[in-house]
Amino acid sequence: MAKMVLLASFLSINANNLSSYTSKIELVAEVEDKDVTTFGSLGWKEVLGGLKSGSLGIMWKQDVAASALDSIMWPLLGTVVAFEVRLDNAAVGTSNPKYTGSVLIKKWAPIGGSVGDVAEVDVEFPTSGAITRATA
Repeated sequence: MAKMVLLASFLSINANNLSSYTSKIELVAEVEDKDVTTFGSLGWKEVLGGLKSGSLGIMWKQDVAASALDSIMWPLLGTVVAFEVRLDNAAVGTSNPKYTGSVLIKKWAPIGGSVGDVAEVDVEFPTSGAITRATA
């Protein structure tokens, strides 16, 4: 199995390539576990998969200049928009799949930090609908 160091991941939100503002991207997909245990399970818990959900976590390097990160994200607050993420910003392919879907821009923190800190915004957006994986 190949190992990889993340050096140039790709992130697009609402058709804006925002890769240059990010230092962490984490896409998580999960499924609820529903307990279907009965006396016939002989003391072993049995589960089935329920509803699927996901989240997109991002660490942003804040930029409030005109046409920069804050001016792109602020108007999206409260809306559901498309996203695309890839491990590498190279072309999509079998060794570099893309994951796409929609997220709710649930919160935005234009200001945060302490004296001497890098101006960063750490957010997590819930997905809305399916997350898809494609290699073409």
